[in-house]
Amino acid sequence: MKMVLLLTGIFMMTILGNAQFALAINPTGYGQAGGEFDIRVKRVPSSELASAKKMKSPFEPSPEILAEGKKLFLGAGGCISCHGPEGKGDGGAASNLPIQPRNFTNPKFKKYRSLGELMWVLKNGSMGQSGKVPGTGMLPVVQPKGFISETDGWKVLLYERSLGEKKLITRP
Repeated sequence: MKMVLLLTGIFMMTILGNAQFALAINPTGYGQAGGEFDIRVKRVPSSELASAKKMKSPFEPSPEILAEGKKLFLGAGGCISCHGPEGKGDGGAASNLPIQPRNFTNPKFKKYRSLGELMWVLKNGSMGQSGKVPGTGMLPVVQPKGFISETDGWKVLLYERSLGEKKLITRP
């Protein structure tokens, strides 16, 4: 009898847990046909949006900075796991997430997000902090909550911004 009650309790907790998750999701805009979350939905709470937008990178996107950002993206930053080697949101862990990770090669995304907003997400994650917007599964990666420095975070962001840009081919 105790085993039946235990199993029933586990079953009900699973159902309730899934129901709460389903209710927390905003069905309009949670995912698009391609799987990427609606890029227009702000990830920064409105009370912090103005200050996030004011944050500026201390670096310009030079070849050296972009190379450092790429190295971090593919290595210590852990970005490759979800966003994939080319930043298309198709990393190995992407299939385990409720929505596809951000595709940084999408040119429209660059129009909707400032670097400061992206830094806010690197510092705080995107787990639905506002209470109105469902989370994306993005964890904080910049210290103090994360594991890379803010300096390295800016390099990663500049590298991410460069993804999908057309490269000019110069001939000698």
